[in-house]
Amino acid sequence: MDNLLAALLMVWGNLSGANPDLTMEQVAAAALTPPPAIAVDSQTPPADGTDPLRPVNKVDPQKDAPKIKGIYSTAYSAGGARFTDLVKLLDDTELNAMVIDVKDDLGWITYKTGNPDLEATGAEKNFIPDIHKVMSTLQEHDIYPIARIVVFKDSILAAKEPALSFVNPDGALWKNSKKDSFVNPYNKNVWDYNIEVAKEAAKAGFKEIQFDYVRFAEGFETRADVLKYTKDDRTRIDAVSEFVKYAREQLNPLGVRVSVDIFGYAASVPAAEGIGQDFQKISENVDVISPMIYPSHYGTDWFGSKVPDAAPYKTIDGASKDTEKKLAPLKELKPVVRPWIQDFTATWVPGHITYSAKQVDDQIRALKDNGVEEFLLWNSKNRYTAGVDYTP
Repeated sequence: MDNLLAALLMVWGNLSGANPDLTMEQVAAAALTPPPAIAVDSQTPPADGTDPLRPVNKVDPQKDAPKIKGIYSTAYSAGGARFTDLVKLLDDTELNAMVIDVKDDLGWITYKTGNPDLEATGAEKNFIPDIHKVMSTLQEHDIYPIARIVVFKDSILAAKEPALSFVNPDGALWKNSKKDSFVNPYNKNVWDYNIEVAKEAAKAGFKEIQFDYVRFAEGFETRADVLKYTKDDRTRIDAVSEFVKYAREQLNPLGVRVSVDIFGYAASVPAAEGIGQDFQKISENVDVISPMIYPSHYGTDWFGSKVPDAAPYKTIDGASKDTEKKLAPLKELKPVVRPWIQDFTATWVPGHITYSAKQVDDQIRALKDNGVEEFLLWNSKNRYTAGVDYTP
C-alpha cells in the first residue's frame, strides 16, 4: 500500500497543472492502477484559532456571483481573431465565463500592465495587445472574467533571478526534464511578485484570480537536500498553504475572488508533502477550488473502470464524491467547488475514446447529480465541442 501510494503521489506531482497535452507523465498516469480504496483524511481544522493556516473571518467577496460555466482561453486566443469565436460560443450557449492566461506557463505576463515594477522584470509581453478592449467586450457580453496566473512554475523569473529559484550544486539553474524552472515557494518576494500581477489583473477588471501551479516542482522531495535555495523551518505544505492564505488576504479587499487549480487525485489521496500540496489546507483559504478531474488523468481501475477515460460519467461521479468527502470537514470554510472537466480526446491513453458532445454531457450530468453546478472546460487549443447540453 505504501509503495502504491507513493507511486500515485509521484504521478500526481509529475502531471501538469491544467495542461492535458501528451506527456510521458500522463502516459504513466493512464497505466497507473490505484488501490481499491484510499482513506480520506477527515480531520477538522482546530476551531480555537491555534492553526496559523486557518482563515479568520472568511467572507466571499462576491456572494451574488453567478454559477460559473466557463472555458479556457490562451492569451494568444484572447488577443487574436479566435476571441470573437469564443465570445460567440458564450453568447449562443449557457456558458458564461472565460479563464484567460494573464501569467502563462513560462512566466510571461501576457499584456502590458503599465506597472513600472512589473515592466522592469522584462516578463511583460504583448500577447494581448489591448487588454482594455478585451475586458470591455467581456463586460458587454456579460461574460465573467477570470485571470489565470501560473505561480511557482516560472522559467522567466528563475532565469532573471536565480536566487529566487533552485540552483544545482555546480551553480547552474535547475531545470526539470522539460527544461522548465520553478521559483521558490518559501520566498516572499516570489509571493509578492505574483500578487502584484494579480492586483493588476483586478485593476483591469478581472473578477477572479485563479492561481495555478501552486506547488513545488514534481519530485522535489528527491532533490530537496541537494539543490541550493532559501528555506526555513516550515514544511513545504505550510509554505504553499501560507502563500494561498496571504494571497487571499491581499486580494479579497479588492473585491476579487481567489481560486486555485489542483490536480484531481488530490481529493482521493492524503496530502503530497513532496510538492507541498494539501487539498484541505489550500481549500479552506480560497473562495473557489478547481480540481482538475479529467477522466484521461485517472489510471486503470480508478472508480471501478478499466479505462476511466472511456467512462466519463462514472469517473466524474467518483471524483466528485471524493472531493465532497475531502471538503466536508471544512464546514463553513468549504469553498465553491468548480472542477475542470475534459473537452478533448486523450489520444495518448490506451483504450481512450473520442470525446464528442455525449462525453462532455456525461461529465456535466455527473457533476449535476452530485450537486456540483459549476465547471470549467479545458481544451488547450480552445476548440470546444458543439451541441453540448451545459444545463442538464
